[in-house]
Amino acid sequence: MSAVRKHQEAPAASVHALPGSKREAAPRLLGEELRQMRLGLGLTLREVAPVIRASVSKISRLERGESPPRERDVKDLARHYGADPEKMQELDSLLRLTHDDAWWQLYADVTPSFLRRLIGLEGAAQKISTYENYVVPGLLQTRDYARVLVEAAMPSADAATVERRVELKMGRKALLQHDQRPRVVALLDEGILMRPVGGPRVMWEQLTYLRRLAAEYVTGDQNVNIRIVEFARGASVSPPTPVTHLLFGDGGPAELVYIEQVDSANYVTKPSEVERYRHVLLEVANAAATRRESLALLDGAIERYRAAAGDG
Repeated sequence: MSAVRKHQEAPAASVHALPGSKREAAPRLLGEELRQMRLGLGLTLREVAPVIRASVSKISRLERGESPPRERDVKDLARHYGADPEKMQELDSLLRLTHDDAWWQLYADVTPSFLRRLIGLEGAAQKISTYENYVVPGLLQTRDYARVLVEAAMPSADAATVERRVELKMGRKALLQHDQRPRVVALLDEGILMRPVGGPRVMWEQLTYLRRLAAEYVTGDQNVNIRIVEFARGASVSPPTPVTHLLFGDGGPAELVYIEQVDSANYVTKPSEVERYRHVLLEVANAAATRRESLALLDGAIERYRAAAGDG
């Protein structure tokens, strides 16, 4: 998510322990489905606990996605709630996902552990607020833009390794198309628009993609709010490093802040420190251009790169 960085093996990373950080989205979605079915019938936790020969606390943990769901328990509850075949199929799909390895683990050999952990948390987040000062956030990168950054960060990697890392980045973007996609607030330093990563054509494509996301947010068709932090307005409030704040729904992990450095990352969970970084992001957001001003800034940069690429 930060500027061009040298790739390091996972042991070099400094990652703070996170309670609940290994939880994925599927158990939470499954638990929420069961909770909504129970509430729809007006049943209490105590009333349904005997259905699976469980305690109230076990049912509660299942609904919050905090314990591995047993297929028998899920199906017994679903039948008790009167689930139709379509609903049973939906629950079966979620059950399979809870037992599958996370998709990003397929790229463990080319990705440091601190980044894999972030990707896992993004999938469970309700809201992601991020400030970037050098490059477009990883969640919003186009393929060619991402490839340029990967090649620079992994200069000794072969083509296959580079491509696997790029595929990982592209996999992250699928999150923005899910029905349960998080709200994203992306605060981008103005310098990102001026830094020609990959040359005019790559930048033209990347900024056009950002412009589309920003326009779809204005019309209500997308959850990504892109704001540009101009030099004059952001100079006194912008932090020196990228900052990402993740907020989770009920039953999820506690909110946290991700601070990425050159070859490591810190996960901030102490409430007072989280509050401090939340305030920093709020200050940056207050200084950022409005949504429509940001669209105009993107338009200007797109036209400059279009002309430089010889397509205007």
